[in-house]
Amino acid sequence: MKKLITLAALTLGFAAAAHAEPAQTYSYGQKLDIAKVIDAGDIPDVCAVVPVTMTYEDSQGQRHSLVYRVMGKGCSN
Repeated sequence: MKKLITLAALTLGFAAAAHAEPAQTYSYGQKLDIAKVIDAGDIPDVCAVVPVTMTYEDSQGQRHSLVYRVMGKGCSN
């Protein structure tokens, strides 16, 4: 019984992942509908421009992922 429950949970997880929308890449000037930021991503401790992924919900409650570029926080002044 335990194996059956585990198998069912894995199957549901794979089904959800199959329907997951891939992350969009942000373009300058792109209009975004961000109602709630779920996760803004971690900015690495490097001195370079790096991609970061933000997860957010739009005004319709749909969840999205957006890849944007930021300067790492490892540069010294």
